[in-house]
Amino acid sequence: MAAPPPTTSSLVFKVHRREPELIRPAKPTPHEFKDLSDIDDQDGLRFFYTRVLWFYRYSPLMQGKDPVKIVREALAKTLVFYYPMAGRLREGHNRKLRVECNGEGVLFIEADADVTLEQFGVVPQPPFPCMDELLFHVPGSTEIVNCPIFLVQVTRLKCGGWILAIRYHHALCDVFGFSQFCLAVSELARGEEVPSILPVWERHLLSASDPPKVTHQHLEYIDTAPNAADQTSQEQEELADRSFLFGPKELSTLRSLAPPGRHSMNEILTACLWKCYTIALQVHPDEEVRVMSLVNARLSSEYNPPLPGMYYGNCFVFPVALTTAGNLIQNPIGFALDLVKKAKGQFSREYVKSVASLMVLKGRPGFITARTFGLSNVQNLAWMQDFDFGWGKAVAAGTADAGSREFPGCCYLMPITLENGEKGAVFSLSLPPLAMERFEQELQLMLHPTTGHPGSKLAKSSL
Repeated sequence: MAAPPPTTSSLVFKVHRREPELIRPAKPTPHEFKDLSDIDDQDGLRFFYTRVLWFYRYSPLMQGKDPVKIVREALAKTLVFYYPMAGRLREGHNRKLRVECNGEGVLFIEADADVTLEQFGVVPQPPFPCMDELLFHVPGSTEIVNCPIFLVQVTRLKCGGWILAIRYHHALCDVFGFSQFCLAVSELARGEEVPSILPVWERHLLSASDPPKVTHQHLEYIDTAPNAADQTSQEQEELADRSFLFGPKELSTLRSLAPPGRHSMNEILTACLWKCYTIALQVHPDEEVRVMSLVNARLSSEYNPPLPGMYYGNCFVFPVALTTAGNLIQNPIGFALDLVKKAKGQFSREYVKSVASLMVLKGRPGFITARTFGLSNVQNLAWMQDFDFGWGKAVAAGTADAGSREFPGCCYLMPITLENGEKGAVFSLSLPPLAMERFEQELQLMLHPTTGHPGSKLAKSSL
């Protein structure tokens, strides 16, 4: 396993920002209204998605080239093809969201920082220090409607490297659709005239049937224990963000805990981390706990016929399985693993249509977040690190935050390349400080079951 990365939690630097500006499409675009799908348009996705960063080294080949100018111009060109992204969300009848494609543009910030890339560590990983400096929250830019859909900041570093940071509205696209947009920006930044993947809107493909028909039970939106205390907010204090690095050794250890059978590493990780999470929150043994299995229609063979490969809307659904905290904690990992697979096994094309119909019939409900754990696996987006704006491959790329403040139990699993070239994963989450200590202890017991403590502490970083 790689050595723990240099601690960046105490890293402090100054950033000089110019006034935010609006980047409009480089050419005239249609002025029209476009409806979101009913999968896009649910309460649980009505927020600005977690921030995403790319770190780039100085390149002698780009001597004299300004990343701010190059990204700014590439954004304007990309918005010609993705012109809804330059519009504004509006809310209509029955809270239905639609986009007014008016070309008003995305927010852009030019910045300079008195820090070098090396000070972020050999392999930068979340949670990153001074994130409010690397992506400044412009006042008035975080409303659901009537606000820019994207906020972009390019920060030059004193070593010649630079950082690209982007925040976007989740209702418009998921991380796959977002990465498709960013790929287009990188291609046009290198001089291409047309993106290699042309966008497809077609949001009707993931809207409710006519008439709407709910054919499945959706425990992700229905609380079967409405009077139970919300254990995810039991400690009214600021959440601590932390990331844990899993190398090949740690992944192998967790796999050894699973019973014989065909289990994906994602399923095993979800089961193990769900158990640690529940113990950390000290949920009463008789209370229900839930596990969400995030399934993307793009990636599942169960969604047939498949969506167009260029579709960039939200394609996720979140099937749930539940048990009591006592059953989850007292049973071996195989028990949790069966529930994870049960949740995932509910997915089908009909399940997606049923979720869309539920949104229409029930007023677009939000997720049940109390005592709910979900692992958002974006490891198959490792290719985002390959986005080349002219400076070559990024040193690191990924989500900037440990988890979602809107849904603390939804955690991220991201790819990482270790110093020795091996592939690993970074798991990030947010918990109250005392619960975070308990989570670490339980995770260490899983990773070192014979000794009860690690020989060398699991690599982690924290703010």
